[in-house]
Amino acid sequence: MTAGYQPYFEPQGDRFSRFLQRKWHESPVWLAPAAALVCMAGAVGYTYATHPADAEPGAAPSCLLKYVTGFICPGCGGTRAAWYLLHGDLPAAARHHALFVFAVPFLLWMYVAWAGRRVFGWNLPQLTLSPRVLGTFIAVWGVWSVLRNLPWAPFTYLYV
Repeated sequence: MTAGYQPYFEPQGDRFSRFLQRKWHESPVWLAPAAALVCMAGAVGYTYATHPADAEPGAAPSCLLKYVTGFICPGCGGTRAAWYLLHGDLPAAARHHALFVFAVPFLLWMYVAWAGRRVFGWNLPQLTLSPRVLGTFIAVWGVWSVLRNLPWAPFTYLYV
């Protein structure tokens, strides 16, 4: 051995991480896609059953940032947009959260491609997003979040 050389030993995770890894490898292949589907179904069911567009200001659940500061957060309008999407009103959904409406088809495709490959062995093309695409999306979301808080026309139309 040369001076200063130390062999690489793969780090061992803590007990909890090793437990999770073991359970992940022991679980059936359908469990993770099914758990994600149950979570999505719960969110869709809750959104469909309630009418978030009719909620009074400050009614639970309310955005804490909007309640405290009066500013609308980057996610404000997402639940209302989902409700309008579930009811087939694309213009109203886009009015409440245009970027959410834009992202939904991509997120659904990513889930179907992942779950189809994991459970059924389908070879669907995976949607891969480069760092540049993700950075652009985040930058657009940030600019849009600022613009929808500006108190003069035409930006007041974006206030939800």
